Amino acid sequence: MADLFDKTPDPNDAAPAQAAPGGHRPLADLLRPKTLAEVIGQEAVLGPEAPLTSMLAAGSLSSLVLWGPPGVGKTTIARLLADETDLHFVQISAIFSGVPELRKVFEAAQMRRRTGKGTLLFVDEIHRFNKAQQDGFLPHMEDGTILLVGATTENPSFELNAALLSRSQVMILNRLTLVDLERLAQRAEQALGRALPLQAEAREALLGMADGDGRALLNLIEQVMAWKPDGKLDTEALTKRLMRRASKYDKSGEEHYNLISALHKSVRGSDPDAALYWLARMLEGGEDPRFLARRITRMSVEDIGLADPQAQTICLHAWELYERLGSPEGELALAQAVVYLALAPKSNAGYSAFKEAMALAKKTGSEPPPKHILNAPTRLMKDIGYGKDYAYDHDQQDGFSGQNYFPDGLRRPVLYQPVERGYERELKKRIDYFAGLRAKRKGSAGSGG
Repeated sequence: MADLFDKTPDPNDAAPAQAAPGGHRPLADLLRPKTLAEVIGQEAVLGPEAPLTSMLAAGSLSSLVLWGPPGVGKTTIARLLADETDLHFVQISAIFSGVPELRKVFEAAQMRRRTGKGTLLFVDEIHRFNKAQQDGFLPHMEDGTILLVGATTENPSFELNAALLSRSQVMILNRLTLVDLERLAQRAEQALGRALPLQAEAREALLGMADGDGRALLNLIEQVMAWKPDGKLDTEALTKRLMRRASKYDKSGEEHYNLISALHKSVRGSDPDAALYWLARMLEGGEDPRFLARRITRMSVEDIGLADPQAQTICLHAWELYERLGSPEGELALAQAVVYLALAPKSNAGYSAFKEAMALAKKTGSEPPPKHILNAPTRLMKDIGYGKDYAYDHDQQDGFSGQNYFPDGLRRPVLYQPVERGYERELKKRIDYFAGLRAKRKGSAGSGG
């Protein structure tokens, strides 16, 4: 992979970029794509047969919601769409705009429309608008006053009104891969007329620091290019000079749910290395270890169950150890619990049985227990049959009566079906044993009648 990151620009490919007369322009602004074809890393929406390309070719661009992480080109794509469709481009941010600003934008768009000019309104961080503000866009979208392009880093299905979503198409933009970032780095080197003063491994480390964010990479490159080192820097020298960019993580947003899902499924999939990685990602992102302790304990109940009854005790002890030790020492107990769960035998038989029992309870409503297992503390209750013919199991052969404990008239269901893994192998033997005794008792009762 080293040859991918050890690239130097060909001076014949592009002339060095010149600073604007007004002064310094940030590299991210200097390299902003001039056409949609120059946008890096978003072939899924901008490729030859991709949705946006097809819309533009058909002349039927609709309102859009661009959903993706920071630094992947949402603003650039919106601006270029306005150029492609000859619409007037207006940009606002939901962070800094309220109802008065929106009213002015809509009035200006209406005046523009009367002169035959359409408006593409780009709303950055559109999820920050409340429901009433989002509803305010609808009449102007419907009558053609504006073509709305919203940008969000949050899952639109959680954050945007159904009415707004129904009038828009959601386009998913992806974080940039290392290959995408390398292309962007080469473009920067061509524009600046010189190569990054980095060894191959340090170059790869720089791309990793950007964490899929093109704008962040260009800012880092701008810092590196300002240095005047003697020779090329190695990874250690680079990391000493640069602060690593914080990983993307939102403790209350979609990333929170994505990562806990990844942790849970890695445990279920018996992959301790992946489980430790996702645990570390969440802790590094600032997740509350107590939330993790609760979810880890839930995994022991849901996915390990009685295949390894000790798993629940391990998780509870890890939770208690965290409470006593705090961070960071207590986090090691959570990590050990995650490893134990990942390597434990798995069974969701108890979890599935309980869900079926809940569904059956809901379906059968208020069916009473059979009278023979009801207590009869009063004479009246005895007279009407409470407790009659109850067989005390300890007095029976094998300590098992085989009586019916379900409501009369309810066909006996099979809810708990243990798997042939871990401790549930033993439980399955017991179930089969009691099922045999029950059949034997039932047969004896039938023959005796």
